[in-house]
Amino acid sequence: MKAVQFTRFGPPDVLELVELPVPEPGPGEVLLRVHAAGVNFFEVLMRADRYAVTPDLPMFPGVEVAGTIERAGPGAADRSLIGMRVAVPLFAIGRGSGGYAEFVAVDGGAVVQLPDAVSFEAAAALMVQGLTVLHLLRRSPAKGKNVLVSAAAGGVGSLLVQLAKRDGAKMVIAAASSDEKRALSLSLGAEHAVDYMAPGWQEDVKRLTGGLGADIIYETVGDAFSRAALDALAPCGELVLAAMGRFGLEAADVEHMLDDNQSIKGFSLLPLLTPQGVREDLAELFELAAAGALTVIDGGRFPLHQAAEAHRAIEGRRAVGKVVLVP
Repeated sequence: MKAVQFTRFGPPDVLELVELPVPEPGPGEVLLRVHAAGVNFFEVLMRADRYAVTPDLPMFPGVEVAGTIERAGPGAADRSLIGMRVAVPLFAIGRGSGGYAEFVAVDGGAVVQLPDAVSFEAAAALMVQGLTVLHLLRRSPAKGKNVLVSAAAGGVGSLLVQLAKRDGAKMVIAAASSDEKRALSLSLGAEHAVDYMAPGWQEDVKRLTGGLGADIIYETVGDAFSRAALDALAPCGELVLAAMGRFGLEAADVEHMLDDNQSIKGFSLLPLLTPQGVREDLAELFELAAAGALTVIDGGRFPLHQAAEAHRAIEGRRAVGKVVLVP
């Protein structure tokens, strides 16, 4: 089978296509033919050795896959699963690699059945990003609040705009860097959109909120945006830090937040997950998508041999929605 690996850290070109044996499913496992594998920003950081944890080499990236079950391993694996359309959140079952491939072998109890109305590509978009959004909203509910969603046309942001509205946000303001991305955010339900690359965009947020600012800012960009976002935060507001990179906050910023009764809340998805919770949450997301109540934005489909191009699309912030590999 074909799979993608990198044996050194660096630019997207370090990703290479290699031939490997098709994995043999063990007892209780199933062999999944991958039809879509999600590509994530943290994998871009990992490839460049800019992630919080340096992976061992060689590294086979990919933590979320969707496809069909080819065969079951001996013993406990349920053979009635063969041929079923499923999604597998590898990251939630202790597998931090291996998804950029034509096949993966996984525990049969880890698969989540896909409704026929949900594509493999949409399923890939609803694992890391979908679970992130559900838990962001549970930890910092949007109901009755004026909220600002950063990178609002991205994989997390596009889902967050929709589910924040569904959860009863008073106003959703989308922050995005291009006319196309802002238009997309508005089409998904945001009442307003601002250009966070333009000087003074924070004043637009304050104007839209009656001079106060956003009650909650869901911050997934990091670096300088974290600092800039403080100027758009209302007194007693909450800055939720969910980016993969570094945050540009300094001690003086924190002191200012204390004076305004503002708070910072960290966010990390993995510690919040349980096996049963993941299955239930994914089933909920898939049902919403199947019913047309949640739109998944196709950010681009790349064959395995173009994995480097997929990384470039994300790294260059050219993509909207979710980028996937289609083996």
